[in-house]
Amino acid sequence: MGIASIAWILAIKKTLRAAEQDRPDIRQARQAWQHQRQQWDYRHLVFLDETGLNTKMARHYGRSVRGQRCLDSVPHGHWQTATLIAALRHDGLGAPWLLDGPMTGEAFRTYIEHVLGPQLQPGNIVICDNLASHKVAGVQAAIEARGASLFYLPAYSPDLNPIELAFAKLKAALRSAAQRTFHGLTVATALALDSFS
Repeated sequence: MGIASIAWILAIKKTLRAAEQDRPDIRQARQAWQHQRQQWDYRHLVFLDETGLNTKMARHYGRSVRGQRCLDSVPHGHWQTATLIAALRHDGLGAPWLLDGPMTGEAFRTYIEHVLGPQLQPGNIVICDNLASHKVAGVQAAIEARGASLFYLPAYSPDLNPIELAFAKLKAALRSAAQRTFHGLTVATALALDSFS
């Protein structure tokens, strides 16, 4: 076996996780959550999360002729940010809402009432992380009014939400699109979301 083969075998990407997951209380909460999760019918699960987007997104890697630098331009100091919230079900990503700015409790409640709420069915189980903005007054009532229930992931456990993987794929597509205006980012996001099934 050559050195190149050994280097290829040893080239493993490091996965980072929250050190707090090693605490006994967090470890126990994660195990209890995973046990409870196995009791639910996957067809009823609705995973929610939000992710930040901006108009300076660009691919981090590229190709060029040997001996020449691979260059790209991105805004350096003036860009727009947005927040995308969406729901992941067993059959795809849905209920997307692109918000010009950060996610607040009021914005999250509006999303639940007007975007996700109409798509909820009785028996759905809505799962989101433990952010304060997800726990504002009216959120649980709006979900329960549709016959669904709300559960929160354990603290320090974003890895238990499979929508994170979908958002990674979405962001890769948006980096390739490299839109520099909010309108362009909105259109690129809609096109990227259409590719999910």
